[in-house]
Amino acid sequence: MVLASVARAQTDVSASVYGAFSGTSDGNGVMQSPANAAGGLIEVRHISNPLVGFEGTYAFNRANQSYAERTPGICGLPCGVGSTLSTHVPANAHEVTADWIVSFKFLNVRPFVLAGGGVLLNVPSAGESTGGTTTAQTQTQTKGVLVYGGGVDYGLLPHLGLRFQYRGNVYKAPQLTTAFSSSGQFVHTAEPMIGAYFRF
Repeated sequence: MVLASVARAQTDVSASVYGAFSGTSDGNGVMQSPANAAGGLIEVRHISNPLVGFEGTYAFNRANQSYAERTPGICGLPCGVGSTLSTHVPANAHEVTADWIVSFKFLNVRPFVLAGGGVLLNVPSAGESTGGTTTAQTQTQTKGVLVYGGGVDYGLLPHLGLRFQYRGNVYKAPQLTTAFSSSGQFVHTAEPMIGAYFRF
């Protein structure tokens, strides 16, 4: 009975809320600091057997970026010797991924791990960067993103349950303002999340 339950194919749709926590990157004379933010994730997942599962996801969160000059004269403006310029860019992040799922089911609990990739679209939410010592035009940037993670589904009812998971994103820092280059470094965003799923 347990083996039959493990092998049975299933499809579900889920919605989760999460916190996005990113580290500061430093390169090209620029220190770049993404703001921590809350977000939401929608998943469509299909599992054929423990080793064959896949999902498509869409995620959204605020992704404000702060830039600070580390070496005078590199910002594309008349900085002046010894000056330090900075700016803040309000932005939104839209992420679309396709992921491979490995999982197994025991009673009403299903642990899983995942890995995949997709695109991360960083869209400034205003026409100009603000809140710093300079103002410049902003621009949208699209970056490739690698995704990994794991978690557990906990069944409450035959077709409804809770999903607890952690997802990590790795991508190159975006350049959202024309006044500064990006740091050019890879950024890691940690996303602990909780949600609910409906299983067909």
